[in-house]
Amino acid sequence: MSRIGKSPIAIPSGVEVTIAQGNVTVKGSKGTLSRPIPGDIIVRKEESIIFVERPNDERDSRALHGLTRTLVANMVEGVTTGFVKELEIVGVGYRAEPQGDNKLRLALGFSHPVLIDAPEGITFEVPVPTRVIIKGINKEVVGQVAANIRSIRKPEPYKGKGVRYVGERVIRKAGKAGKK
Repeated sequence: MSRIGKSPIAIPSGVEVTIAQGNVTVKGSKGTLSRPIPGDIIVRKEESIIFVERPNDERDSRALHGLTRTLVANMVEGVTTGFVKELEIVGVGYRAEPQGDNKLRLALGFSHPVLIDAPEGITFEVPVPTRVIIKGINKEVVGQVAANIRSIRKPEPYKGKGVRYVGERVIRKAGKAGKK
């Protein structure tokens, strides 16, 4: 039995969960999320608790059991508190600034600025020019947007310049040894 899959999900007050025709919809104060239920996994709601069960012990069912439970739990957490990813920008002249209606303008050492449009449900905050905060209710989309921004200029190993997650440790390499 999946240790993750068998634990129930508590539904906080103010959150409405609807399970119909192989689809789970979660509605809360921050918004609404919907996702299809994969395979033969059974999701049922009893009062203020959600249970995720699998019909048999086949390999596919075991694989989807814990995944489905985590996806539904992330939906519940997303509509109540939301998700946040923070990026920091390291490098001389590297900076970010908000641009109009939820756009982000990045100066990352290229000959041109990089403009990024926020997908639906995602907001950018730039408290200081070297830090970008990405907020949203869908964990998957927040993480993907952060990964896309990081991939524009990954931190390089010699000087550490680039875009990195806050708290990410970049392993530095020694440069060339000079002649003596």
